[in-house]
Order: sequence, then C-alpha cells, then structure tokens
Amino acid sequence: MDVNTVVSLVKEGLGIRTSVRDGFITAIVEGVIKELEDEKGLALDMANSYHLLFVCDYATWRYQSRDSGKHMPRHLQFRLHNLMIHLGGAKP
Repeated sequence: MDVNTVVSLVKEGLGIRTSVRDGFITAIVEGVIKELEDEKGLALDMANSYHLLFVCDYATWRYQSRDSGKHMPRHLQFRLHNLMIHLGGAKP
C-alpha cells in the first residue's frame, strides 16, 4: 500500500494543507498498515479502493482520537470485521 497516497487522502479529509504534520500522519498510517497486515493478518491491496478508504478512515480516526480514550467507532469495527471475514485473514 502506498503510504504517500494514504497520507495525502487523510490530509485532504482533515483539511490540512501544510506539511507540518506529515511526519506524525505518516507514522500513524504506517502503524495502521502494519497493524492490519501483521496483527490482523490482512493482505491489503492498493488497487482495491475499499482497502484504501478503510486505511484512510482508520488512520484519520487514530489521528483525531490520539488523546482520548474513546473506542473504535462501530462503522470502523464493522468494516474491519467484514475485511477479516472476506479475506479470511490469509495473505496471498
């Protein structure tokens, strides 16, 4: 998955126009991708827009909730579970 594409989309969604937060957002995106691939066992496909948008939404939520103890929103939980079921947790 192309980290730069995800970072650009996350910044657009958040309305960030400068590069001041790029390092922090990039670290979040890389962490989200690593978590999904290593911990959840998902084989993310950059060509799949569903995967791309899920990573963007997950990283955006991580960025926005970094200082709060809030749980993952239900819509993200449902989408994550659907990805895990659909992909079977197996890497190609």
